[in-house]
Amino acid sequence: MTLETEKELSPEQREELLTTLKGRFEQNRHRHQDLEWASIQAKLVANPKKLWSLHEMERTGGEPDIVGQDANIGEYLFYDCAAESPKGRRSVCYDREALDSRKEHKPENSAVEMADSMGIDLLTEEQYRQLQTLGNFDLKTSSWLKTPAEIRKLGGAIFADFRYGQVFVYHNGASSYYAARGFRGSLRV
Repeated sequence: MTLETEKELSPEQREELLTTLKGRFEQNRHRHQDLEWASIQAKLVANPKKLWSLHEMERTGGEPDIVGQDANIGEYLFYDCAAESPKGRRSVCYDREALDSRKEHKPENSAVEMADSMGIDLLTEEQYRQLQTLGNFDLKTSSWLKTPAEIRKLGGAIFADFRYGQVFVYHNGASSYYAARGFRGSLRV
């Protein structure tokens, strides 16, 4: 089995995922009031690799949902919309460099590597703030964010959470990891 065939869903997996995504779409119309499911489903079915990435987001607890559409190019934008940072993506440091720098008590993976393997991107600070306008997320957890290169070069990385009615963006050493910190992803389809 090649890597390419591993990234394809079976017909059963595809139908189960589409049913889940449609249900979430209908239950959360406030996230995408002007969009119609039929157009979205057609785009998903035409992009099996993107559908596989959404399956990975779902499998790891992200509860992906559509949060908008880029009207210029017609792409739909999915974010992880789980109430808390996805369970299947916690206890990870920021990236491979951070993971390699740890002398002991290494986590199993890094946020950047996991996102890359899933075919998704970490949310940026701007995207995270946009997500928080659609609900209250990360009330008990926090999420690594795509870190600007100048911060990463100095050994740091940024993360965010929602406390006291506010989005807080913080910094940490990129090699740190916590049971309550994971990452949220985005995917364009």
